[in-house]
Amino acid sequence: MELSVGKRRGLASCATRRGVFSILALDHRNNLRRAMNPSSPEQVSAKILSEFKSTIIRELAPFASAVLLDPEFGAAQAIQTDSLPGNIGLVVAVEATGYTGDPGARLSEILPEWSVGKICRMGASAVKLLIYYHPDSKLAFHQEDLVKSVAEHCDKFDLAFFLEPLSYSIDPNKKLSSEEKRDVVVRTAEKLSSLGIDVLKAEFPLDVRQSVYESQWGMACKEVSQASHVPWVLLSAGVDYNTFLRQLTIACESGASGAMAGRAVWKEAVGLAEQDLVNFLNIVAAERMMRLTSLCDALGKPWIDFYSEKTSSTSWYKEYKDLVLE
Repeated sequence: MELSVGKRRGLASCATRRGVFSILALDHRNNLRRAMNPSSPEQVSAKILSEFKSTIIRELAPFASAVLLDPEFGAAQAIQTDSLPGNIGLVVAVEATGYTGDPGARLSEILPEWSVGKICRMGASAVKLLIYYHPDSKLAFHQEDLVKSVAEHCDKFDLAFFLEPLSYSIDPNKKLSSEEKRDVVVRTAEKLSSLGIDVLKAEFPLDVRQSVYESQWGMACKEVSQASHVPWVLLSAGVDYNTFLRQLTIACESGASGAMAGRAVWKEAVGLAEQDLVNFLNIVAAERMMRLTSLCDALGKPWIDFYSEKTSSTSWYKEYKDLVLE
């Protein structure tokens, strides 16, 4: 496959020199509020959220290849406070947090008054869309149409597109078993990676509490690699750091191109006072982020393996479409 100039530059900006992704994820919104104040999450102000995120970014971003942030409390604030270094890629979420519809047929939406165009205008390297998806849901077509729509806008603005599908059970009375999750994650990779995305942000394709044998983990991750038409990275999904390290090692050995790691790196920072927070980030979280980046660099499959090089002619700029803002 070939990539346009803007998309290729965006992915390169989010990757290490070797071409793998080690992205610090900090786009959490309502769930972070709940973690910070479980009894009264509404009392966690926007200022508190933004300052917490900016502190984490300032301390940990230098050890990542890019940072994933939300538009409400993270992205602009990290730039305006100079917390995000200029040489670190920026991926910005486009979706509204949560979902609408019933638990067995979930719908995702774009954050009102936010868009791919605005993400482009602010100077981000890439767009991220999170959707809740089950291939057998009666509303799966709606989620697929949303992915196609964002892909079209990313093409228009020549921005790289990361897609994060989260699985769920279409029977709200029971959770997915480990094998059901494996089936859903693999089928999701096959279906959605063909809809115009550039990188798939995938869940670990097993419930490790039910599937304890790492040989099964490797087989399941290889199925994701075989199913996906684009590079894929592993999300941490809130598991503890040591578990994620094992998952990531097997995923990269099985064809993954790196990680988007969030709570596995920094979740113990929630609730710490200012100096304790900085100490934890400097001593514990920074070492975690560095180790994850080293692991991805050593074992991950470079994204450039998926996309062929293209030699541009001296007149390429004449054919490159101008953007007419509406």
